[in-house]
Amino acid sequence: MEQELGSGTKKRTVRRLLSYAVQFKKQLLIALVMLAIAVTTDLAGPLIAKRIIDVHISGIEKPWYETAAAGGSTVAYGTKLYKREDRFTEGESRGAEVRILQIERNYYFIPQSIAGDGERSVAGDGKVEIARGGEKNTYPASMLTRDELYSFYRPELAGLLRLCWLYMGLLAISALFAYGQHYFLQSSANRIIRQMRNDVFAQLNRLPIRYFDNLPAGKVVSRITNDTESIRDLYVNVLSNFFTGTIHMAGIFIALFILDARLAAICLFIIPALAGWIYVYGRTAKKFNRIIRVTVSDINGMINESIQGMTIIKAFRKERRTEEEFEQYNTKLFQYQNKLLSLNSWTGHNLVGVIRNTALVALIWYFGGASLNSGAGLVSLGVLYAFVDYLNRLFQPMVNIVNQLPNMERALVSAERVFALTDQAGEDVSDHRIERYKGHVVFDNVKFSYKENEPVLKGISFEAKPGQTVALVGHTGSGKSSILNLLFRFYDPEEGRITIDGKDTMELPRQTLRQHMGIVLQDPFLFTGTIASNVSLGDASITRETIEKALADVGAAPLLRHLPLGIDEPVIEKGSTLSAGQRQLISFARALAFDPAILILDEATSNIDTETEAVIQQALDVVKKGRTTFVIAHRLSTIRNADLILVLDRGEIVERGNHDELMELEGKYRQMYRIQQGEPVASHG
Repeated sequence: MEQELGSGTKKRTVRRLLSYAVQFKKQLLIALVMLAIAVTTDLAGPLIAKRIIDVHISGIEKPWYETAAAGGSTVAYGTKLYKREDRFTEGESRGAEVRILQIERNYYFIPQSIAGDGERSVAGDGKVEIARGGEKNTYPASMLTRDELYSFYRPELAGLLRLCWLYMGLLAISALFAYGQHYFLQSSANRIIRQMRNDVFAQLNRLPIRYFDNLPAGKVVSRITNDTESIRDLYVNVLSNFFTGTIHMAGIFIALFILDARLAAICLFIIPALAGWIYVYGRTAKKFNRIIRVTVSDINGMINESIQGMTIIKAFRKERRTEEEFEQYNTKLFQYQNKLLSLNSWTGHNLVGVIRNTALVALIWYFGGASLNSGAGLVSLGVLYAFVDYLNRLFQPMVNIVNQLPNMERALVSAERVFALTDQAGEDVSDHRIERYKGHVVFDNVKFSYKENEPVLKGISFEAKPGQTVALVGHTGSGKSSILNLLFRFYDPEEGRITIDGKDTMELPRQTLRQHMGIVLQDPFLFTGTIASNVSLGDASITRETIEKALADVGAAPLLRHLPLGIDEPVIEKGSTLSAGQRQLISFARALAFDPAILILDEATSNIDTETEAVIQQALDVVKKGRTTFVIAHRLSTIRNADLILVLDRGEIVERGNHDELMELEGKYRQMYRIQQGEPVASHG
């Protein structure tokens, strides 16, 4: 289980995520500018609607005055001309005041001013009654016909149409810029994640082999794929909704303050309520998300291990046991996902509902109180419409923000895991090149251990001269492979030094050191591609002729001749469609194609049948010329011609010499050789 990470780590994680975003700040700034334009044009809609309602629709109830001047804004009714009060120019004379009031679905013309507005009703006999509190006023009135009503609205049609076209234009602009900000934000997020994945994968190449000894491959894969995909959700969905929601809410509050500062101030409680919820939710959901991410990583590790070991699982009939182990992980993941789901279900939409209802209660209380008061407290229908519209718009970004909280916490946990990988100490891959080795290798009192206080090599010293073949033999765990691991600098010695042509290997970058070295392992690894691509490993300097020659030198041509496409035959993962001998021959050809000065064969012939081994032995007699070759072999018959044979026992060289010299010693080597030849060995009592 990974350690609990505190708020300080979370802050560092956020800063590092922002540092990735800064690399693509140009696109992000374009997205934010387009978002601001989209929000501004979108939020202008209710203000336009307010003006349409208050000026061009409800404005008919404003005072009208008799006028003698005819014009586009005057209305003829009866024998007189009338103009609305807000259509008079400065200094223009006004006649008697008249009013037009709506009662239910009809409109009435009142040929005088009114004392005040209130509850309206038709009293009959051509009269209208307006009641306010305990006071009632009656006014003479005549109901307007449809044509007469239209004549009073006709001067407003041009302005109303202009506002409608403006509203439609703003909607189109908003849609265009909303698309643009969405595209640029998503594009930036994809670029960020591409860069992050490249960095993580590059970090894998920088890490020492020792790191992978302690971390299953499935967990590494999980960090590169699953965890980075969760981080992508942070940039694509979380930041998008947070940015959009924040700008929307800021714009809406500005508009609310423009409409009515007192009600806008009341609605400000929404901001601390949302911020407090984000904080509380983050602390609660963090531990669930961390367990979920670790469990997903464990599942990936187990799946990878099961696939790699499927032959053993089936051979030993452990399918049920494997299913039970998987079910334990899967059940744990299910339980914690349900806990997180329950947390989201109980709090997400409920929180927004509570805030929405509270705001609506404040709206009703405020407008209801204003309606009961006389004077300027009463607001217009347009203001009421705009407030309701803005409040409804206010809660959608809140819902979007709250719904993204699970993704945000999951992404932060994933980011912590990814950065824990990238923070591991490693070495930059070097492109520095050096001249080809002569192949003079010296081990000088080298000591090494994989685990503390468990030495594997105890003062190893020997010399391999250019062009020599050095064989390492000994029981399992004697240190043979460790010597070659140190030579290749998969690991570094704790004491002593290793030199090649007199130069300490610790003074060279690992990639530079391996430039003129080749290795063939006991279990050869082939990549997905073709036989040719597995020999060249995509190196453009290795021509097709070089590939064919390398395969011919190791004797692979007869064994590969039956393949339909020859060296262009497809190779699937690990080369599972090829025989062990074919895979090993391709691995030999790979090493030879790079023309190494130092060739390492780590039990390279142990998985090959006797006939194939004979082919390889003949080829090796040719390709070893001019190269210093190190061979680990269990079959001692394959190293009889080695220039130097080192016999190891528990991390020490107990015998050294060529085959004939070691046979004369009648020590461990002679005993092992006679056993492999089937000769009787006298027991020592």
